[in-house]
Amino acid sequence: MQEKLYKIPANTQIIGKKIIYLPTCHSTNDIASELAPQIEEGAVVITHQQTQGRGQRGNTWEAEAGKNLTFSLILKPIFLPVSQQFYLNVAVTLAISDALKCFFPDQSQVHHLKIKWSNDIYYADAKLGGILIENTLEGKNIKNAIVGIGLNINQTQFHHTKAISLKNILQKDFSLSEVLEKILECLEIRYLALKNKKLQLLKQSYLNQLYWYKEIRLYQDNAGSEFMGEIIDIQDNGRLVVQAEGGIHFFDFKEIIFVK
Repeated sequence: MQEKLYKIPANTQIIGKKIIYLPTCHSTNDIASELAPQIEEGAVVITHQQTQGRGQRGNTWEAEAGKNLTFSLILKPIFLPVSQQFYLNVAVTLAISDALKCFFPDQSQVHHLKIKWSNDIYYADAKLGGILIENTLEGKNIKNAIVGIGLNINQTQFHHTKAISLKNILQKDFSLSEVLEKILECLEIRYLALKNKKLQLLKQSYLNQLYWYKEIRLYQDNAGSEFMGEIIDIQDNGRLVVQAEGGIHFFDFKEIIFVK
């Protein structure tokens, strides 16, 4: 653990009280998963260079060494039924959004910061970060949750044209340690709200920040058919609810593509 690089946040009781820094590793999620059975809840595994980081849909995560935040958080939400596991995604994405907003001096820019269903952080139409949550189940509850987070902070050039960083947006460099500290503080607030069963409050906050919510947009289903639709809700199990011609449709993860 190297606190010179990443200091333990002063305003948390659970999250980030142990920070394990690895200069390079293949995947922080894999390391965190190995440590989870014997380490306290809230521990963080962070690296400056992740060689095999992965994102949603099996994609790799592009991150220039030492420029961004790539870390995994170990949670033990045994209180959370498997049927409500999507609310962990909700709490985590909201916390990241909460933290990033603190670094925007011009509040008129904040409304461009959105959560794209189900686990991405967007600024306007570009991806600022992503989350990959891997759960270990125990009966009908979640025993361990490995929350992998990748955020573009100081990198300015990307192979993917729809990627963007905090530096691209605000034209300045940021301290990775300061950004991490704020994220961990916000994660604790949202995680405790989840633990205290404030599900409706979390859901409404999520909908308020949801990318393309209540907008008529072009989508594609997993059969390749394009259609115009409007996101009107998220079910408790995480399914996206879309109003389209012919009625209301429900989509699980990987069953719908956002086109334009």
